Amino acid sequence: MVATPSAYFDTSVVVKRYINEPSSIRARELFRRFRLLSSAVVAVELSAAIRRRVNLGDITDAGMTAALRRINDDRVRWDLIDVAPPVLSRAETVAMQLGVSALDAIHIASALIFADESGRRPPFVTADGRQREAAARVNLEVVWVG
Repeated sequence: MVATPSAYFDTSVVVKRYINEPSSIRARELFRRFRLLSSAVVAVELSAAIRRRVNLGDITDAGMTAALRRINDDRVRWDLIDVAPPVLSRAETVAMQLGVSALDAIHIASALIFADESGRRPPFVTADGRQREAAARVNLEVVWVG
């Protein structure tokens, strides 16, 4: 049996799996091809993004409940990278070097630490334009879901 390859998914793409947005079809296709690898902050970001969509009137409370239920069911299959001191240290460097937000720096640093420790460079999947440019600058193989 061949293991499903991993890809590093930024929250900007993960949310498209649970909430219909532009490019959700492309995101879901990638989720069928790859196992989710991400920073442990992804669950917090997802919760905030979904709540924000309720507040904006884009989804109902029932839609939020259904999305959160699916997230909880799926997350047992996610490979999450702890936001540990090595990731935070690398994220500081990434933030200073690339001028990205704190969360983008944590995601990029997490992918780089994973690559350093595993010897593998999984694709870095994002729907965030600034993050896409920054990840490419540190030689991550970026898959754009825009």
